[in-house]
Amino acid sequence: MTDKIVVLSTCPNREEAERIARRLIERRLAACVNLLDGVKSVYRWRGAVEEAAEVLLVIKSRRALFDSIRAEIERLHSYDVPEVLALPAVDGSPAYLEWLDHETGEEPAS
Repeated sequence: MTDKIVVLSTCPNREEAERIARRLIERRLAACVNLLDGVKSVYRWRGAVEEAAEVLLVIKSRRALFDSIRAEIERLHSYDVPEVLALPAVDGSPAYLEWLDHETGEEPAS
């Protein structure tokens, strides 16, 4: 098991998704953020089943940064309750994991 995580969040449009992604990268909270257009979400909100077109953010980072990622998404997001869900990265390419450490301000283990 690594200390790396993948954080998922959805945004209502591309502009908001790009703004959040860029901020996470600029603050070195994430090494990479993928933006996936064309996501259709079906969910229950305030007692009703809703559907929405959204943009999915796939955020690659480290567990130690999760609280800051969550706070930044909640600060910038237009939803009352934005999705911020962290999944563990069990393993990965050593070179990629080292790059991820470097880009999030962590010195790689030698």
